[in-house]
Amino acid sequence: MSEQPPTTPSHRRKRSLSRRGVLGAAGAVAAGAALTPVVFAATDSDSDSGTADSGTTPEKFPATRSEATTGAGTVTTAFAASYVGVRWNGPAASLRLADGAWRTLSGGCATVEDGGTALVAAGDVTSYVVKAADGTTDVRSLAIDTTDGPKRTVRVPSEPTRVRGVRCLSRPAWGADESKRYKDGVVNSPEKYYPLQAITVHHTDTPNGDADPAATVRAIYEYHAVTLDWGDIGYHFLIDEAGVVYEGRYSGDDGVPAFDPDGNVVTAFHTAGYNSGNLGIALLGTLTDQGPTDAAKAALTRLVKVVARFKGLDPQARITYTNPVNGVTKDATTVSGHRDWLQTDCPGQTMYDLLDEVRAAAGR
Repeated sequence: MSEQPPTTPSHRRKRSLSRRGVLGAAGAVAAGAALTPVVFAATDSDSDSGTADSGTTPEKFPATRSEATTGAGTVTTAFAASYVGVRWNGPAASLRLADGAWRTLSGGCATVEDGGTALVAAGDVTSYVVKAADGTTDVRSLAIDTTDGPKRTVRVPSEPTRVRGVRCLSRPAWGADESKRYKDGVVNSPEKYYPLQAITVHHTDTPNGDADPAATVRAIYEYHAVTLDWGDIGYHFLIDEAGVVYEGRYSGDDGVPAFDPDGNVVTAFHTAGYNSGNLGIALLGTLTDQGPTDAAKAALTRLVKVVARFKGLDPQARITYTNPVNGVTKDATTVSGHRDWLQTDCPGQTMYDLLDEVRAAAGR
């Protein structure tokens, strides 16, 4: 059996068949105990509005707009695109934006079989050019706008979402459109859960100094769910430069982010071939020549620490990971970088060099 996500790009959206329940776990509980979701009481404002939804308040987010194109050449969009995602089979592809410079596309963090993929900050362009190298086929691109689309209302938990005491922005709080998890009326990537064995650190290979990280998270969601046809964002958690933690991959109704009520981790798509039982945390930005901010590194360390303690893992231990789906094994450290598993530069050289420090601090 394979745990690889689908790679077919067709993605027809239907209205979501279920909406995420209110999430939360107040404070830490004893190591090894099951996580218990907390449903929060309705606020007075909800009760008075006539549109009460227990423990949530309505917030407006711009709907993500995207336009998919097949093949190389010049693409004109009906809106200003903040990101362009590209997927191809074969050697390489390149992208030219409004500044006229060609960018040779690298795999960034995402890895796919028999080709490559990249998510590129586009700077609100209305046209771009994709060029394919000799032997490159099946080129597809997606223009993405996550900031200026029509407003949509999302029910956001009124109380903070926490993972064993670590506060994070729930999927509703960063504006996730749950309908994107569906394809032809059914969930594109049904949830599967396995005991946690490892934690893998990534960087998103997106611009540093991000003025709107929630919009970038929505762009990554669109790119992963639609362009790569994974049906959801590939990471369990993301962390921005201010140290804010974002809930990633959907893990079920009335559960704690990333885990089911029994403490098993939902399978995401961040380390191809080694996803099941492997929790992925991505730092927003490009950490090749510069490291994470102090706030981001502290948030990463804190999150790794509470997750490792919850499951009784030693962040510094050498392990033999065994994929519960197909039995494939891999020797690694409990807390590893993406490049320890696959041929990739992720999580960037500077971040990778800091992993020993993160492991040591998380183990104390």
